[in-house]
Amino acid sequence: MPYAKPPLHDRYLTVPELAELLRIKERKVYDLAASGAVPCSKVTGKLLFPEQAVHNWLARGQSGTSAAETPRPAVFLGSHDPLLDWALRQSECGIATFFDGSQDGLDRFSAREGLAAGIHIFDPAQNLWNLSVVDARFSGTPAVLLSFAKRQRGLVLTPEMSSKITCVADLAGRSFTPRQIGAGTRTLFDHLLRDARVPPDSLNLGPVARSEADAVLAVAAGETDATFGLAALAHQHKLGFVPLLEERFDLLVSRTSYFEPAFQRFVQFLRTDAFCDHAAGLSGYDVSEVGTVRWNG
Repeated sequence: MPYAKPPLHDRYLTVPELAELLRIKERKVYDLAASGAVPCSKVTGKLLFPEQAVHNWLARGQSGTSAAETPRPAVFLGSHDPLLDWALRQSECGIATFFDGSQDGLDRFSAREGLAAGIHIFDPAQNLWNLSVVDARFSGTPAVLLSFAKRQRGLVLTPEMSSKITCVADLAGRSFTPRQIGAGTRTLFDHLLRDARVPPDSLNLGPVARSEADAVLAVAAGETDATFGLAALAHQHKLGFVPLLEERFDLLVSRTSYFEPAFQRFVQFLRTDAFCDHAAGLSGYDVSEVGTVRWNG
């Protein structure tokens, strides 16, 4: 009886087989797998590529006029991060920015208004950063979540408040600069207030700051006693700082856009000594996992 070939959806390609199919070198296959661009599984240390998913991936890359195939604008969305902002400019990649919070970034990324979004969204139920929300919204989407940095976050204080505010509970009755609803910082801070049993209306809230830098600048200018911000910015402005946690800041990236020249220029810059040295000169940044794939849609 002749051998019956398994259905397409049950078959897997090896590295040499995928290289032959794509007419590329095997080393390029490993690069595609490492970046999360091509669907793959790793079993007992061996890379396998589901054949049906590979064919679907190839079909998505064909030229056409559907909305899903049109190029995304060269815009970086999501949450503001000082190191990310600096790296995009310093790399001279030409990618514009529209930073207005993690949730806004996810919404705009879903609407194809940009090629990537920076996010830091905490899921207290699973004690996870970013993975839960990305998997829930973008499973099956040609996108990948890349690690960018771990950041130290806490209370940024005026010098006068440094000895008076040592924890979240001490914020009651103090003036405080909040972030906008939908920002990862705002969501996380609301969670900390609930844990500390501090009623939000016990804080004297000032005008909303729409970026990490604007929030800290309000403290530096003496307009408010405190905000919930990054160690790097607090130290840059010689302000008081109470560390509360380390968070993950990740990049949700379109697979197709990842291989475009602009984003590749940015990625290459993240591997340079200039980037690593600049990050090391900031307080509270750990970029040892930059570029690592955390999730593959």
